Amino acid sequence: MKFGIIGTGMIAHFHARAIQSIENASLHSVFSHTPQRAAEFASTHHCQNASTLEAFLADPDLEIVTIATPSGSHREPTLAALNAGKHVICEKPLEITPERIDLLIAAAQKKNVTLSAILNRRFNQPFSLLKQAVDQGRFGRITLCQASIPWFRSQAYYDSAAWRGTWKFDGGGALMNQAIHTIDQLISAVGPVKRVSATMSCLAHHHIEVEDTAVAIIEFEHGALGTIQASTACWSTTGHPAELHICGTQGSAILSDESFRVWDFLKPTDDDAYVKKNLMATAGSSGIGANDPNAMNFSGHQKNVEHVMHAIQNHTPPTTDAHEARKAVALICAIYESCRNDGQWISL
Repeated sequence: MKFGIIGTGMIAHFHARAIQSIENASLHSVFSHTPQRAAEFASTHHCQNASTLEAFLADPDLEIVTIATPSGSHREPTLAALNAGKHVICEKPLEITPERIDLLIAAAQKKNVTLSAILNRRFNQPFSLLKQAVDQGRFGRITLCQASIPWFRSQAYYDSAAWRGTWKFDGGGALMNQAIHTIDQLISAVGPVKRVSATMSCLAHHHIEVEDTAVAIIEFEHGALGTIQASTACWSTTGHPAELHICGTQGSAILSDESFRVWDFLKPTDDDAYVKKNLMATAGSSGIGANDPNAMNFSGHQKNVEHVMHAIQNHTPPTTDAHEARKAVALICAIYESCRNDGQWISL
């Protein structure tokens, strides 16, 4: 299948490398409102460079468009691509409010095309095993959960682009930009959230509108309690891993990026020996992308894009479709609403 990319920033290069690593997929074209950057991108990745968005979308060979623009500017290019009858895979967050996502869902349904998001942390093997353990009931009654993302971004990171750290284009700070993948993992594995109470602050950065540190208390629909803590103000030499804790009456697990720090169940199964031999974290493991987003690899993007491509070919909904992508955004927006109302409990 032939792909096109809208955007030429760092994440667009991730998309390009992911697409080029997939069998029976090719990077066909790119479009950017900055012609020079588009030309450079096209030269680097050996694809066509469209001079206008209209020309880019009118190309009959183009089948799937990936969106790699700043978070708060996903809506317009995504709508344009959907209205042109193209399937769309959009970088996280799909959009920065549930209401905007609903508009995109309606457009995709009208044109009978697939709208999906990049939720790449769903595609690593340890998370798949963790979700499987939840689905099998191995935790007993789930009681306590935590998503922890103690990352670091320098002031230079926020100063590098005018859209960074703004509500309009970033949609939020540590929660919406950095923590969203781990939050998505949390609700994908454990289930929907009933209500949330939260507080946030900007403690370490200047001239940004959004939070660099936030903490939320959450109550799941099935009764379990949990917390979300996210920051871009937690310096370390190698970067702290993002962690997902799930505990229950018959088991506990701590997923630390792409390996386990804890994997412990009352009733052992054959999977346990494999996990403990192959998937346990080593002491001092650095966080993936915790200090430097350029340090992330594109393997999760590749698996994510490949999954969506196969879903399109088989006329089935991908597991990262717009309805799934909406869930984390809705929770994050509820957290922000609670913060704006002095920690008031907000129901989802």
